[in-house]
Amino acid sequence: MIGIGIDIGSTATKAVVANDAGDIAEKLVMPTGFSSVEAADEVAKRLQQAGYNANELPVVATGYGRIAVPYANKVVTEITCHARGAWALFAEDGTVVDVGGQDTKAIGLAAGKVRKFVMNDKCSAGTGRFLEIMADRLGVSQQELARLAAAGQPTVISNMCTVFAESEVISLVGKGEPRENIARGVIDSVVSRVATLVGQVPASRYFLTGGLCENDYVRTRLSEELSAPVDSCENGRFAGALGAALLAAELDV
Repeated sequence: MIGIGIDIGSTATKAVVANDAGDIAEKLVMPTGFSSVEAADEVAKRLQQAGYNANELPVVATGYGRIAVPYANKVVTEITCHARGAWALFAEDGTVVDVGGQDTKAIGLAAGKVRKFVMNDKCSAGTGRFLEIMADRLGVSQQELARLAAAGQPTVISNMCTVFAESEVISLVGKGEPRENIARGVIDSVVSRVATLVGQVPASRYFLTGGLCENDYVRTRLSEELSAPVDSCENGRFAGALGAALLAAELDV
């Protein structure tokens, strides 16, 4: 049996078609845009073009916009789906770290089950949205932000609030601080906040999922902050959608 998993995040929408063994037959990612409903419709169209009818196959929806998928047979929380997907990808106990557009989650795994989780969804500091705002302020992409940071010297961004941190960055630019140093300060600020949250679910190894898992510099700095390995993999950003697809494959529909 194959299933479809759809993870509609605040920034990006991911979809995975997989069988119950975790073999991925199809995957896609696209911006969520203004409307989760429109994103869900677009996913169905793209899957149809790839040969998968979302109205005929079992579908599980998760993420920020999970209730906006009218053809879903079931909706499941991000925590459950990320845990299931991460276990399929890494097959090891540890703590899953998912830095999303609007929240950050740390999910402890024990034999593939959730043993504990914590989430920051009250403030955008320590999320992908924070990096997006700061990269825009510096006039670079997030990939370029990471490249600059790797060449920079530590510069403290002390404000916890995104709005005030942005003002702090503007002030540093005005003082002539090199962009490399500001970029380093921005990423260090995010990593520090993520590490503080993740420290509530300690483990001997960590698995970075979501969009930032493809950012090697962030992963390296997070590993240094946590004093433990932080692993990722090719399909790490699809962990939530994969977990949803695995759950869908088990549905009796």
